Amino acid sequence: MTRQLHLNAFLMGTGHHEASWRLPESDPVATTSVAHFQRLAQIAERGTFDSLFLADGPVMFGNVAQRPSGVIEPLTLLTALALVTEHVGLIATASTSYNSPYNLARRFSALDHVSNGRAGWNIVTTANDDAAYNFGKKFHLEKNLRYERAREFVDVAIALWDSWEDGALIADRASGHYVDPARIHRVEHKGQFFSVSGHSRLPRPIQGRPVLVQAGTSAPGQAFAASVGELIFTAEGNLDNARRYRAGLHDLVRKCGRDPGEVLIMPGLSPVIGATELDAKRKDEELNDLVLPAVGVWMLSDLMKVPLYDYPIDGPLPVADLRRQGVANYSRAANLVDRAEREGLTVRQAANAVARARSHGSFVGTPEQLADRIQTWVDGDGCDGFNIMPPYFPEQLEIFVDEVIPILQRRGVFRTDYAGETLREHLGLPLPARR
Repeated sequence: MTRQLHLNAFLMGTGHHEASWRLPESDPVATTSVAHFQRLAQIAERGTFDSLFLADGPVMFGNVAQRPSGVIEPLTLLTALALVTEHVGLIATASTSYNSPYNLARRFSALDHVSNGRAGWNIVTTANDDAAYNFGKKFHLEKNLRYERAREFVDVAIALWDSWEDGALIADRASGHYVDPARIHRVEHKGQFFSVSGHSRLPRPIQGRPVLVQAGTSAPGQAFAASVGELIFTAEGNLDNARRYRAGLHDLVRKCGRDPGEVLIMPGLSPVIGATELDAKRKDEELNDLVLPAVGVWMLSDLMKVPLYDYPIDGPLPVADLRRQGVANYSRAANLVDRAEREGLTVRQAANAVARARSHGSFVGTPEQLADRIQTWVDGDGCDGFNIMPPYFPEQLEIFVDEVIPILQRRGVFRTDYAGETLREHLGLPLPARR
């Protein structure tokens, strides 16, 4: 049988392409519009997407002079989206480096209850000195320490969610007993990074705990993802690389004593979809022409951690120089360098790849061709589905829902309706046992 695929809609302002806001059909100030995101959430739910996802960070990102800035805090925004949807999962990014376990566990528990069991937490560790400055620190934690803190953070959050037994809330009018105090347990934690003594203020989340999402790509990141992640976002753009990543992560998951069947891997994919190939290419070229060259090279240099301003923009990407300067230490950058070597990309073309979707997978073509690509990857053990990153909203998300998903449904590889109510049910993940 063809495996059933999973789809997440990655919502980002006007779209994932750096120049999306400059299109005539875009609303440049949509980034701070709740109504804009509510519309996108309803489109995703109409397409029976498993979930939608909001990225975030405790710092101003990117070149704010050339791209709309200002991002609504995701848990706040997802609460607004929960009120206009019924099924689609709601995943928010939150950092373990610049939050406390008690407050964050409480906020995700609230989202899970408000949404009737649709919350997911994308766990990030934040490696950014500018973020550290916002919290009175001089620098961010070293990578291994960040992941040690993250592991302890997640353990404390799970303990807080599990501090209420299932059935602790009895609401018995006749006896006058609202909760059974014997079923609520104080968390007593003293660790390297956190000290917590108390209970959750809410009953256990409807899903037991929010779905735990991770996107680790470094060796420590993959080890962490294998130990706690249930949904893994990746940036593999090549099927062979995706197969290797999936097989390697599954090995790590087994070493952690977990079932790889309960860990779903979804690479990012940013598709430009047109009625014909020519139409799609024309739209892709229009977007790329709107990228200011200096901004594109800045984004490419930032990804590579190597300044590329002195190289001819229409000359070849200096693959050998980049590898010599350690680009292999950054997985997304290394993937782009490998692609540049295979395809002979120029600096401008590599910059456009970053501007399009920060070097995640990309596609330009028709709905049928996109459905072929998606099915080939899933059937070929490259992934369990895709994190769809439309280059501009709402048109490209609507085309995906109205023209690509029906093809996948006719082929029997994607649901025609939701079978359950919670995000765990959509993803086929079990309700976790209370610790």
